[in-house]
Amino acid sequence: MDIGTHVDMHAMMIAQQLPQKPVYRVKDIASVTGSLPTAYRKFWKFEEMGIVERVKRGYFTLKECAMQPIPVIKHLMPSLKALKEGRTFGKYYSETDVRIASQLLDGFVTLDYKAYELTRLQTPATLYLYVNSVDNAVKVLKENGFYEGTKGQVVLLPRYGDFTNAIQRMYLDCIAKGGRSILDAVAIEILYSDELSIKGRFPVDLIEKVREDLSLDIVNEPITA
Repeated sequence: MDIGTHVDMHAMMIAQQLPQKPVYRVKDIASVTGSLPTAYRKFWKFEEMGIVERVKRGYFTLKECAMQPIPVIKHLMPSLKALKEGRTFGKYYSETDVRIASQLLDGFVTLDYKAYELTRLQTPATLYLYVNSVDNAVKVLKENGFYEGTKGQVVLLPRYGDFTNAIQRMYLDCIAKGGRSILDAVAIEILYSDELSIKGRFPVDLIEKVREDLSLDIVNEPITA
């Protein structure tokens, strides 16, 4: 099923022409499109694809993944859609929540905790879990005292896209998430390059930084997934 895999090529070309800034306004898009109405339409496309995050009224950030090559972005769409629809929960708002949720729910662990298991690069912060039924998982968490909101250390994700290659999916999720997860993506590529048929594009200095941060033992002897 082609859920969440559509890329608006023209919108992506617009996004990749924007000047690099930490925060944007729609008028920044208009400087590329030539008109404000067209800029708003493209912004809505950006939101639909999950490549922007609203900061506050009238302001937004553009995810790093928007600068990836278009063929890579096509493969990121299921991850972007899942992250956009993710639902966040907390109970004690500590690592205890991760332990409890792990005991209550089955699913495909991705991002922080799985990346740490694979690379030992960054201390995990949030449990991201793909579940077969988000509604059922929500019910289980709520029955066990979890609250849904914007903060929490447990995030439920709907299963979109391909999960046959677990490391490949993890890698794409990391690129789609952006932020600190980009470092995890680079580390996964360094350690598990042979497992990846789709690879992103990263600055050379970032790759070298991650190489330095990875221990020599891990680089020479990758952790078995």
